[in-house]
Amino acid sequence: MPKRLNITDAGFVAAFDALLTASREEKADVDGVVSDILADVKARGDAAVLDYTSKFDRLDIAAEGLAFSVEEIAEARSSCDPALLATMEDAAARIRDYHERQLPKDLSYEAGDGVSLGYRWTAVRAAGLYVPAGTAPLFSSVLMNAVPARVAGVERLAVTLPTPDGVTTPSMLAACSIAGVDEVYRVGGAQAIAALAYGTDSIAAVDVIVGPGNAYVASAKKQVFGTVGIDMVAGPSEVTVVADGQNDPAWIAADLLAQAEHDASSQSILITDDGAFGDRVAEAVELELKSLGRADIARASWQTHGAIIVVRSLDDVPALVDRIAPEHLELAVDEPDVLSEKIRNAGAIFLGRHTPEAVGDYIAGPSHVLPTSGTARFSSGLSVMDFLKRTSLIGCTADGLRSIGKGAVAMAEAEDLGGHARSVSIRLN
Repeated sequence: MPKRLNITDAGFVAAFDALLTASREEKADVDGVVSDILADVKARGDAAVLDYTSKFDRLDIAAEGLAFSVEEIAEARSSCDPALLATMEDAAARIRDYHERQLPKDLSYEAGDGVSLGYRWTAVRAAGLYVPAGTAPLFSSVLMNAVPARVAGVERLAVTLPTPDGVTTPSMLAACSIAGVDEVYRVGGAQAIAALAYGTDSIAAVDVIVGPGNAYVASAKKQVFGTVGIDMVAGPSEVTVVADGQNDPAWIAADLLAQAEHDASSQSILITDDGAFGDRVAEAVELELKSLGRADIARASWQTHGAIIVVRSLDDVPALVDRIAPEHLELAVDEPDVLSEKIRNAGAIFLGRHTPEAVGDYIAGPSHVLPTSGTARFSSGLSVMDFLKRTSLIGCTADGLRSIGKGAVAMAEAEDLGGHARSVSIRLN
């Protein structure tokens, strides 16, 4: 059964802390294995990628077969349900519109005394997107990663897509086509991250790698960071639902299970100011599980990592939510905007009773790639900013250098860096 906590109980603080610190992932140490794979791919390139693809995905191909052809992608797209394709196009358009509004503006201004300052935003040249095979064909992840990259102005976008036994889902390739992906490779695991980071004869290196994956992929992303940029190291999915007693228990139960069905390590938390309503939601969860296709996964998640927290009033909510710093936060209350303004830490907030988290997974607009495991305390969801870099601009006229140069010389000398001081003072005479 899920954990039941009440903020008025004497042991609440300890129980709440235990809920937040409990590990939801297996403690498998894969860093050493991943390090070896990365080094091998860096040294042997395509040959190593092909060996690991044969070993882990049971797929024997030549280097020229690593990339899906234009014809294969077009065939996959044509085999998809036209209605689904239209919906994917709509989702891509909404994602594009949202992220176009995020694009920052360049700045240039005169600071006075002959000094001009500013900055310029430029996109990275190439980005790599890892799409996991997993237990569900998450073609939505292609759209949520690739479209913001295109909006940012990335020139080349490469996708690595594991194809165990040579099998992939047509919707995955269709999503790549809709998002404007340039290259799609039949490669997965740490070897895919290595190929994107270091480059091989068949897969050119990129500047940034984004996208979720298993423990091996997460470890690989951590280890190649510095050679390339990364978006984040994602943990298990999670949702916190804040709901008062005016909600339909079945709606809230469905929202909790929508997250729980991702993986047995996912976490769904209900916070309510009505203990009796919490009981009704728990009952509704059991009813929903009877007809849910991925019931075994959802049940394991709910029973092992789920929680129902009863608070005295909604005034208790902001402090608890900020401690959780959830990936997804639903506010199913009368005045969600007011409550939202009091909350600092959340990857995405879903406002009101008619905004289930699932609409954000697919079609609302913001990327569904969000910080997990409490990292919303200091990080944000994926956006155009993950594919942009800012360059500072500084210009001095002769008068401008005279106005600020003496200060630079004084600071350089105080730091005992005579060369710095000389490079300025030589221009002041």
